Amino acid sequence: MAVASISIPGPTPGHKLGFDDYSLYNNLSDDELILLAIERSLSDAHNATSPSEASNTPTALGRRTVQYRSNPSPTRPNTPRQEPRHRQPTANPTDARRRKCEERRKCDDVVVTHFVTGNGKRMLAMHRGDGSIQYVLETEEEQDTIVQAVLNGDVTTVQAMAKNNANNILWPDKYGWIPLHEAAYYGQDQCVRVLLGAQPSMINKCDLKGQTALILAVYREKVACVEMLLEKGADPDLANKDRETPLYKACESGNAEIVVMLLNHGAVVNKHCIQGCTALQEAVSRNNVEICEILVQAGAKLSPTNMYGIAPLFTAAQSGHEETLRFLIKHGADINSEASDGATALYEAAKNGHEDIVELLLSQDADANKAGNKGLLPLHIAAQRGADGIVSLLIKVTSKYRVNRSGVSPLHLAAECNRDAVVEILIEAGYDVNAMLSDDRSMMYEDHRSTTLYFAIANGNVDAATMLLDAGAIPNLDTFNPLLVALRQGSIELVTLLVEHGANVNAYVPTHPTSFPATLIFGMKYLSMLKYLMDNGCDALSCFSCTYGSGPHPPHQETSERDDLRYNTNTLRNTGEPVQFCEVISTRWAGPIIDVLLNYVGHVKLCSRLTEHLDSLADWEVIKEKARHSRPLMQLCRLKIRQQVGIHRLRCIKKLPLPPRLIKYLNHEERNQENVL
Repeated sequence: MAVASISIPGPTPGHKLGFDDYSLYNNLSDDELILLAIERSLSDAHNATSPSEASNTPTALGRRTVQYRSNPSPTRPNTPRQEPRHRQPTANPTDARRRKCEERRKCDDVVVTHFVTGNGKRMLAMHRGDGSIQYVLETEEEQDTIVQAVLNGDVTTVQAMAKNNANNILWPDKYGWIPLHEAAYYGQDQCVRVLLGAQPSMINKCDLKGQTALILAVYREKVACVEMLLEKGADPDLANKDRETPLYKACESGNAEIVVMLLNHGAVVNKHCIQGCTALQEAVSRNNVEICEILVQAGAKLSPTNMYGIAPLFTAAQSGHEETLRFLIKHGADINSEASDGATALYEAAKNGHEDIVELLLSQDADANKAGNKGLLPLHIAAQRGADGIVSLLIKVTSKYRVNRSGVSPLHLAAECNRDAVVEILIEAGYDVNAMLSDDRSMMYEDHRSTTLYFAIANGNVDAATMLLDAGAIPNLDTFNPLLVALRQGSIELVTLLVEHGANVNAYVPTHPTSFPATLIFGMKYLSMLKYLMDNGCDALSCFSCTYGSGPHPPHQETSERDDLRYNTNTLRNTGEPVQFCEVISTRWAGPIIDVLLNYVGHVKLCSRLTEHLDSLADWEVIKEKARHSRPLMQLCRLKIRQQVGIHRLRCIKKLPLPPRLIKYLNHEERNQENVL
């Protein structure tokens, strides 16, 4: 942060300053001189010397500049500056307390500028981070002397200084603290008595943060000082800049004795801080039942809300404070009050996993069917967080009609977050495994997913997928078939699981039309997976049906070696015209793929593009010959039988009343049979 130092031209360094040197400014008032100094400092800021040089450079106004930062950089700890080794001072406990005190009083970045007016008054200007400037008389030496006496508890010295020069105890330091603040902060109650005896009017004086001596004493739990200040007339309702009253700070520290003392001196119990919280809410957040009882007896309202619409009962449920929650319920707090986002105490307890709080709220008839602004019920959020105990409690009191109205099932959220235990509980409770997301919620996902099964497959969660499929989940309800997701992941376990439960091996992608099943796009990455799809009825013949035939094809878009096996929907163009198989197959892997596909078709004619692929490698000539000649009669018979049996019965073909060798042949396992023979 740049320091704007005052730089008014003056005599040379060796010149002794006299009153005549200020004759140019004799006709100006103190306020005018201050304004002039500030204007000069802004215009000459770029010529300012470093703080260490400036403090030793005499000017016409005897100016010196000091800069400090309230929040030092984390890379440079705010440690006291060390003297050279031969001048290292001895440790002083009072100095340590002083430094600690200053650390606690630091506010935003402040630049402190010292200067002397034309009338010879030494002034201090504090330029704060918010743009405000405070001007005070500079009496640093006298201030430090009396502060030192206060910190040491030297009542005699404090009394003597206050008697001889009562004005010095009103001079604030750069933080706005006067000796009374120091005495209250460190619990020097006798010093407080002496200082107030000399200057009673300063009892409610505030520092730069708006803190009075009473607030500091309350915060530090200095009971004797609090009692002394209150007896001397300190305002118990004068708040700091965050609008936190002494009563609020007493609840924050949890000191019941001070709370009683403040209330006995007329403290207002229902005042709100800058965030709208009351003393009761602060006591609840600290789970202090004793202070809650004191405040309620003093007239504290049970359900005041802060700026977020949160009431004390909500805070207790959110924090898991069972004692204060029982206290509030006993005294009639609204158990179903809602925050600004529509969340109830029950919702928040479920969200944070407080099972005992959920059980308590339900025993007091808390409404489990109140939805928040996002339409989610407590059961939804508990399922999402994996709180299976809370889910079991909420299932009994949650309306399935209200769940259906929300447009999302708790099963969706549990599967999305891999909460397998919750998935199992919800299935056993009878929740529909085929429930669909509402259109507006489905649109939130790029793939427009709708079913719980899709979430499980997308996460690669075999256990959850197995539970859902065994419970009757249909694998063909989503726009983008879950089988395509499993194929893209290369998970043969999930692919097998889905196919065995009836997944469509000839699934297409509606948004990217092709002349062949989209399952082949992802299945081509692994020949074993491609063969598995073919064995289970995937349409291989469509791969050889090309509208271009032996004529010229559109220019082929070559793929890099890295992308040869990366088949996905980005390969397809969304032009309205179905994409041909020959347009997406990789040249590098065309031979083995075509060889597998030829085993599942009769006589076909390769288009010019597939022929071009096979011509790229001499070893693939045999594959081209395989397609050129007529297929054997046994192959044609196998295809006909498989066609008559149908896709669904092929999955259980081994159970058909057929000879074992024929079953093996129909499953393309004849090579294994030949090896056995």
